[in-house]
Amino acid sequence: MTKITRALLSVSDKAGIVEFAKALAARGVELLSTGGTAKALRDAGIKVKDVSEFTGFPEMLDGRVKTLTPQVHAGLLHLRDSEEHMATMKKHGLQPIDLVCVNLYPFEATIAKAGVPLHEAIEQIDIGGPTMIRSAAKNMKFVTVITDPADYARVLESMDANGGGTTEELRFELGQKVFARTAAYDATIANYLAGQMKTAAPRPFVKTAGNGVELRYGENSHQKAWLYVDAKASEACIAHTDVLHGKEMSYNNYVDGEGALEAVKELSGKPGVAVIKHTNPCGYATGATLAEAFEAAWNGDPVSAFGSVIAVTQKVDMATAELLKGRFIEALIAPDFEPAALELLKAKSKNIRLLKLRQPMSKAVPRKMIKDINGGILVQDVDTDSIAEWKDVTKTAFDQSKRALAEFGIAAAKHTKSNAIMVVQEYKPGQFRVLGMGAGQPNRVDSLRKLAVPKAIENLKLQNPKITEHEIAKTIGNCVFVSEAFFPFADSIDEAHAVGARFIVQPGGSIRDDEVIAACDKYGIAMAFTGMRHFKH
Repeated sequence: MTKITRALLSVSDKAGIVEFAKALAARGVELLSTGGTAKALRDAGIKVKDVSEFTGFPEMLDGRVKTLTPQVHAGLLHLRDSEEHMATMKKHGLQPIDLVCVNLYPFEATIAKAGVPLHEAIEQIDIGGPTMIRSAAKNMKFVTVITDPADYARVLESMDANGGGTTEELRFELGQKVFARTAAYDATIANYLAGQMKTAAPRPFVKTAGNGVELRYGENSHQKAWLYVDAKASEACIAHTDVLHGKEMSYNNYVDGEGALEAVKELSGKPGVAVIKHTNPCGYATGATLAEAFEAAWNGDPVSAFGSVIAVTQKVDMATAELLKGRFIEALIAPDFEPAALELLKAKSKNIRLLKLRQPMSKAVPRKMIKDINGGILVQDVDTDSIAEWKDVTKTAFDQSKRALAEFGIAAAKHTKSNAIMVVQEYKPGQFRVLGMGAGQPNRVDSLRKLAVPKAIENLKLQNPKITEHEIAKTIGNCVFVSEAFFPFADSIDEAHAVGARFIVQPGGSIRDDEVIAACDKYGIAMAFTGMRHFKH
């Protein structure tokens, strides 16, 4: 085991560095440093040697070159068990460096500033730092490398337990961490520079994530699964939640949680609830209160809501928590929980997962999404838009009093597996819910005829067993039918008319749009085009 006798410290994040340096010096370690780090250590009364003194070469080119020398890299890279390497070190008067503590220039923080100029961002691309830590990590058999202040205490503990050196196991772990860090750093730089390019030429796409956690199992119990967290995520997201109570999150919980949260974010700014089963919103509603929205969403499909994952837009209060009595769900995701509501939900079940968001609830922001396919990955922009244009296309004008309901239906449809038909209802003035949903069908007719409409009728009868056929027809006639993609044929219009539909919204864009419009005109149905498709596969 190599005793640590010389360490090079050069950090941008100086949290804990003075204390760490003092601890190293107290253990007899000679300290080398540069620039601001050296000054901080001297100001704290710690003896430190400038790297330029160690190498015999001054810092130059505005500090761009200071550690890129044979003295530093031979000191890191030579193999202590190689006679040839040791002879070469002696021949050239080179000395070992046994520990490197470096965190990189704050490139990520720099580009996070609004309006930062390109030249300023480029100046924050670290060269010497990544080179040093990669050299040290390559020689992890002998050299200890630290990139994270959280590891300072672990290194000191290992030194105390191992005669002033560190274990090979710890050095290996810290070395792996280096390559993960430089990969993430380079990925950030590459993606930032790609965004500055003026041409539309294809360019490499790089994505990294850290802090991998093994989950109980994957989509099925025989599959292994892991969650890797993107530390740079800046909006409310399922990977950045605190589990306040309940069983460990599973792969499926995260997938459904993603569906629930992204769907309910469309309703940000008002009480809103998304009830998700197998990524589809089987319940989706707004309300005057969160409790009202919850009840309306649950009633969208009370059978499917059993074992669902639910996301809400507002802090969970007692009235909402009370509604979960006697109802089994897998997880509830919220911006926060009132203390009494949290205790009530904890008492309800030891297994229910209660997740608190770390970022504020808001509409989704533009980002890239990735889908893994065998042999490659697909990358696309997240679908954060809703309507390209609103265009009345039928002889019967679309009632503008239905516009808000229609837009609610579009939000629901864009989070539903294609082919999707949503029957949405204004169940109280200004409050909306999904009354019936048809999702994931090979053709749109079945989504409407066999799923969305029968489910809407079933829900009306569940909520009012005495409802008459006339009342059902009247309610359906006041709903809006929303399709997430165009109708390829007029057959869906025939089916919609058969159940009394009077309002239809779809993107348009089919070569048979004229036939579809003619069918609506034939039946007196008002139809609007949005000009924007929302396929979800």
